Amino acid sequence: MLDTFYITIFNYYKKRIKKRSLVLAMLYINFLELAIILALGTFFMAFANQMRLITMSIIKFWMFFTVIAAVVIFKNWMRYNGKKRNILNAKLKAKPASIYLLWFLPFGCLIIAYTLFQVL
Repeated sequence: MLDTFYITIFNYYKKRIKKRSLVLAMLYINFLELAIILALGTFFMAFANQMRLITMSIIKFWMFFTVIAAVVIFKNWMRYNGKKRNILNAKLKAKPASIYLLWFLPFGCLIIAYTLFQVL
């Protein structure tokens, strides 16, 4: 799923901004993955808080999220090199999703995460 989003963003902006499309697609996929992880993390923290389970503090949560963010960014940097991008581009057969929907996804995850932070 994320591979399809990456290639869709890359191909959409490749026509418009050429070489900068690589950087924009990488920033998008990192932003999307981190937003999803943040939304899931806040959901589980809020759930555990409501169930009165002993969980980690907010400071430890942000430190853990920072470590995960570094791992995700490194993983994406290694994963979407030229060879993998060419393979994904060749395999893309489905109709690409709307660019507006793709940009709404990470912001929607951030809104959900912010809402769940209010529960904590």
